[in-house]
Amino acid sequence: MFTLVLHSHLPWLANHGRWPVGEEWLYQSWADSYLPLVATLERLADDGYTDVLSLGVTPVLAAQLDDPHCLSGMHHWLGNWQLRAHEAADRSLSVREHRRSAAAIERFESRWRHGGSAALRALLDAGTVELLGGPLAHPFAPLLDPRLREFSLREGLLDAQARWGTAPSGIWAPECAFTPGMETEYASAGVSHFMVDGPALRGDTSLGRPVWNSDVLAFGRDLPVSYRVWSPKSGYPGHGAYRDFHTYDHDTGLKPSRVTGRTVASNDKAPYDPARASATVDRHVADFVDVVRRRLVSESERIGRDALVVAAFDTELFGHWWHEGPQWLDKLMRALPAAGITVGTLNDARTRGYVGTPIELADSSWGSGKDWRVWAGEDVADLVALNSEVTRTALDAVERARRGHRRSDGPELRNRVNDQILRETLMAVASDWAFMVSKDSAAGYARERAHVHAHALREIAGAAAHGAGARASELATQWNRADGLFPALDARRLRGPGNGSERGNAGGP
Repeated sequence: MFTLVLHSHLPWLANHGRWPVGEEWLYQSWADSYLPLVATLERLADDGYTDVLSLGVTPVLAAQLDDPHCLSGMHHWLGNWQLRAHEAADRSLSVREHRRSAAAIERFESRWRHGGSAALRALLDAGTVELLGGPLAHPFAPLLDPRLREFSLREGLLDAQARWGTAPSGIWAPECAFTPGMETEYASAGVSHFMVDGPALRGDTSLGRPVWNSDVLAFGRDLPVSYRVWSPKSGYPGHGAYRDFHTYDHDTGLKPSRVTGRTVASNDKAPYDPARASATVDRHVADFVDVVRRRLVSESERIGRDALVVAAFDTELFGHWWHEGPQWLDKLMRALPAAGITVGTLNDARTRGYVGTPIELADSSWGSGKDWRVWAGEDVADLVALNSEVTRTALDAVERARRGHRRSDGPELRNRVNDQILRETLMAVASDWAFMVSKDSAAGYARERAHVHAHALREIAGAAAHGAGARASELATQWNRADGLFPALDARRLRGPGNGSERGNAGGP
């Protein structure tokens, strides 16, 4: 069986800058990836395809796709796209981009104006995709305090339940990061399967593997198959016929050129030709079907039973980075069954018995070196120290407030100050900031974001610690205007220190 897994994620960008890093990143990904991907899945659903793929949507991305500010900003961005198309001096570019922007506006206004949850719900209800969830705010979980790690995961699953009416049983752990013991936390939270990178399973990704002594399965990304698509040296998106991501028309910001050649300067690149690109898509679909077939045959022969092949990618590859990606995906998911290849989700693989022997899964990730260096190396030592400090500050502040409550009578009421402290803490420790610094990708923005959220929680917690309850509440309200995601986050569900659990009356006001 073949399983395609897509991981959809962006950090919280709303109200934190626009360009070159900020909301522009969200709107480009929304227009180029999320809109066409959902349209592709809807067409497949209309044609009777089910269990097409496993779709991971992180809570922090889902929050932005539902956020009124982001929805308004996206609508404005699409209108601006159409205006830029009209301004293009090249007529073929102008016509092409006008048609694309007009179609995107129509789709957004008819299917997305009430948020991403509404757009995706029909696909989940129809069984077109399996939803994979994850923890709130995308932390690098192995380095997180266990109490905050458990809280983030459970709140993330509750967030998905609220948005889509179902709590995912599978997750894409942020950065595919794992450390022993997390499997018991997964089992306790109701997670039955999760993704790791291929090397974490020592390259044997032909079956899901129970982790340590649990029933929780780890599925590994098949690197030879996945790299056929997304390889810096030989992946499909680098083909000369495809639209070039890096070359812009500086007057309009539109992309007029094709890759042409890997060593061709931007000014020398040939104009983009959609017909040439479409023909190349067809060849790459046929090639990938052949790659999958041969891999399934060889792996089945190697293990002496039917094997599983899992190809996994960031969703943003399809459309945002690789313009023709959604077209390739649409044709691929039709071509695989037509070629006699069984397609299913990770949950299908689990229920159909694509399960091998248990594995003592070690510390791992899908980052450089397949270890933790990207998030815990020397380049980000300052962020590691910051994360430890803000986590300690936040947990101490919340526990101090809850001790005060325990000396009083009555049920524990919702504490919006504690909620915002934890919200800012989770934002501060998001894995994105260390990744961006380690990869030297908008490192200044990343460090600034981590420190902004750290400052917010320190300011709120400091006021609360000095008995200035009204000031703490005012600060929490002010910071919530920018960072008001996850409104159902409830600090009462944070496990107390020690072995016990102090969840309060979680259903209260």
